[in-house]
Amino acid sequence: MSQWLVLAIATAAVCGVVLAITVLKQRRIGEDDDPSETPDVIEYMTMMVGVVYAIVLGLAIAGVWEARGTAEDTVRTEAQALHEISARARAYTPPVRDRIRADVDRYVTYVVHKEWPVMAERGEITAQGTALLAKVRADVTDHHPRDAFEEQSYQPLVDQVAVADGARNARADAAGTALPAVVWFGLISGGVVTVGLIFTLQIRRSGKELLMAAVFSALIAFLLFLVWDLDAPFSRGLAAGVDSFTALFPHAG
Repeated sequence: MSQWLVLAIATAAVCGVVLAITVLKQRRIGEDDDPSETPDVIEYMTMMVGVVYAIVLGLAIAGVWEARGTAEDTVRTEAQALHEISARARAYTPPVRDRIRADVDRYVTYVVHKEWPVMAERGEITAQGTALLAKVRADVTDHHPRDAFEEQSYQPLVDQVAVADGARNARADAAGTALPAVVWFGLISGGVVTVGLIFTLQIRRSGKELLMAAVFSALIAFLLFLVWDLDAPFSRGLAAGVDSFTALFPHAG
């Protein structure tokens, strides 16, 4: 049984139980009952729905904002590791050092100008970028240290390559959207219900009430747009950029 079918059955069961209890209770009410003496349940329902939806929407915003921050940290870690590889290669002979630095620069330039637009559009990294980073790894790991000084620099270089590769994989995982479809269904349907409950409060045509209804609806729409915008860390308006790469490798900008 799929989770959507379970959700539909559970929702229908809960609604059916509530409606059945309400109908049975209504039949038992006597003719002398005065509904004006009891609180208006619609106001309490509206308040509770608004509070619950505000909590859910706040958690969604916090989640996508944290995902965006993590994506920025991942890019910063990758760029810093590549910068360390380029800097630590000075311990090697000029031919080996120049080859490592040239391959690092080639990888960074490709990421900034070629891979980043593809990642922003498709939500995935490219095979060419993976191959270029593999070339950097081969340059570092295939070199045999000649003396004790190069031996001391070899392992830190290998470690930095592993850090860059791990950051690249983390960047690939964060390239897509963070929120699943079921969460978006809950956010949109919750927003519709929350805004729809406004019409149950007998809003009149006074300027203040119409203004508050419009502002409230606009606020819900803005917050949903904010969640949507932050849901893709490397695309859309508030996306994480290539500043970490261009700051450490100015020639790649």
